[in-house]
Amino acid sequence: MYTDKTLVCKDCGREFVFSASEQEFYAEKGFTNEPQRCRDCRMARKASRGQGGERQMFDAVCAECGKECKVPFEPHNDRPVYCSECFQNRSNN
Repeated sequence: MYTDKTLVCKDCGREFVFSASEQEFYAEKGFTNEPQRCRDCRMARKASRGQGGERQMFDAVCAECGKECKVPFEPHNDRPVYCSECFQNRSNN
């Protein structure tokens, strides 16, 4: 069903292969866009954004139970923030 495609990286301009198995994986995940960067440029971009290993976490107070927690986004006063436990409980309801 899928065949290897040669794409051009939008950052470095080198050609890279978007393999049939990668295309199948993208389809299974519901991704509709093809990758725009080669593996090296994707890894460099991730590292420059601080996501190469340790994800930046922000301090917050849960809007439901009042417990202090850490979240992977910067909280804003206009939206409630929930700790993992309360978030999970809300998701299951």
